Amino acid sequence: MGAKVLIVDDEHNIVDILKANLEREGYQTISAYDGVQALEMGISQKPDLILLDCMLPKMDGFDVCRKLRLQTNVPILMLTAKSEEIDKVLGLELGADDYITKPFSVREVLARVKAQLRRVSITEIGGEDHPKVMSFGDLEIDQEAYQVRRAGDMIDLTLREFELVRFLAKNAGQVFSRESLLEKVWGYEYYGDVRTVDVTVRRTREKLEPDQHNYRYIMTKRGVGYYFEKNPQSGANP
Repeated sequence: MGAKVLIVDDEHNIVDILKANLEREGYQTISAYDGVQALEMGISQKPDLILLDCMLPKMDGFDVCRKLRLQTNVPILMLTAKSEEIDKVLGLELGADDYITKPFSVREVLARVKAQLRRVSITEIGGEDHPKVMSFGDLEIDQEAYQVRRAGDMIDLTLREFELVRFLAKNAGQVFSRESLLEKVWGYEYYGDVRTVDVTVRRTREKLEPDQHNYRYIMTKRGVGYYFEKNPQSGANP
């Protein structure tokens, strides 16, 4: 049986199109047409991925995303209006893994779904040639438990945030462009917006870094990209 995808949109024709094409690719699909139903199904039905429209009756997609993130790390792809840039950023800030703008091509949706599910599968495999727990100063990254601890205290990261930290830490000292991170962490070769990387880095830093004015772990190489500090001490300005 293929992965289960929850499609949430109040436009029945969009749901029908996505449902038909996803099922043709071997996925199971379930559907919701308002925010309250989406929240309930997102928890009770345990989907492997959620396609979530922003504008929904009863409860909008942003509230659904925020409430889901309190209980699950299921990948969430927000469906946003092309002209509403603020919607894209807000969705990412609330914990969505990425967004797809309307009108969208079915090919793009299928590519995004496949990439998201592939990244989840890779993460579940584990650490390969790296140790179970990677340590950088007082920061510990547990690859089997999918946990990050600083000075023994658990840091609550989403799956995508954990993947970002894990990837950068496994390649500590190496600088990656935003485009490269989009490919390596999100699994996108042709689709995606580098803003997704910037917002996820910012959100991760807010949780990871003890001093928001003096980063110790995820560093910026201006004009190039991001890297993980091999020997975090007092840090450096971003």
